[in-house]
Amino acid sequence: MIYKETGQFKSTYESDHSIFPLIQDKIAFNILMLVAFLVVPFFIDSYWEKAILIPFLIYSMAAIGLNILTGYCGQVSLGTGGFMAVGAFATYKIMTFFPELNIMIIVLLSGVITAFVGNLFGLPSLRIKGFYLAVATLASQFFIIWLFNKVPWFYNYSDTGQITVSERTMFGVAVTGANAPPYATYLFCLILVVVLGFAAKNMIRSKIGRSWMAIRDMDIAAEIIGVPPLKTKLSAFAISSFYIGIAGSLYFAVYLGALEVTESFDIMAISFPVLFMIIIGGLGSMLGSFLGAAFIVLLPIFLKNVMVDLIGLSAVTAKHFEITIWGLLMVVFLILEPHGLARLWSIAKEKLRKWPFPY
Repeated sequence: MIYKETGQFKSTYESDHSIFPLIQDKIAFNILMLVAFLVVPFFIDSYWEKAILIPFLIYSMAAIGLNILTGYCGQVSLGTGGFMAVGAFATYKIMTFFPELNIMIIVLLSGVITAFVGNLFGLPSLRIKGFYLAVATLASQFFIIWLFNKVPWFYNYSDTGQITVSERTMFGVAVTGANAPPYATYLFCLILVVVLGFAAKNMIRSKIGRSWMAIRDMDIAAEIIGVPPLKTKLSAFAISSFYIGIAGSLYFAVYLGALEVTESFDIMAISFPVLFMIIIGGLGSMLGSFLGAAFIVLLPIFLKNVMVDLIGLSAVTAKHFEITIWGLLMVVFLILEPHGLARLWSIAKEKLRKWPFPY
């Protein structure tokens, strides 16, 4: 009876359709936000910033974007790494052309540019779907990486082909560059993830979100009842790419600081891990995006501590185990629990509603 709903009545449509209908969920979320905004910044160090918190927030943003497209609209995509590369290079070029522009505006503009590119590569979804669409988006990944490698204008004719972020500040505090303190980069990413996460949650619950789910469940029936497939699919590609582009922008400007496109946005480095996140976390679940990102970020750290530091295996062997475990978990979750960790959390809440009684 820990998680009981008894006595929580709703008397308005607004309260009945709130994001957190139960008071327990609302209290837990508020406590989490208070800790994230008011406690963590005072204790964060460079290890927690670079190894855990910043990767978790960036991958959560990318997972939300891919979940909108694949989990809610049913359009399979393997081009996440390419779209993140668009966001990263858009940030670099905007920084070059507008040295005084606010970093928040730069990140949002990078997302808009990526949304436009995602719309172009989403056009094949109007004619193909399933495996064929996955191959088409995979081709977009290879084409984007090839383009950024072969056209020197994108990396300002650098001999190394690398792009490097310049220092940008907000309210007098650096949030990019080598001098950015850990708390500033963390809060910058956290604010974007929280605001855009709420925006995505509300979009999913709106008319456009219901149109995505109608197309996902049965596109022909959705078209018959008046859902326009052209507008719905392209909007999913655009909004998904917007989120992924912002993740790519943060990945370059806040996390890495300097990158080379082939190594940083390889399909094994970005596209597959983000896909694993939404499958393990839960397709068609906002909570699943965060749970999957946390799992994928923490798994390599756990394996390193156990296999490398404790058992004494080499880092290469631990990396092979990591890939193997990813594959096994994908198979296990797809067979035993297709809705992922989010569904397991729902089951746990159901058990807490009845505890300590068995029924």
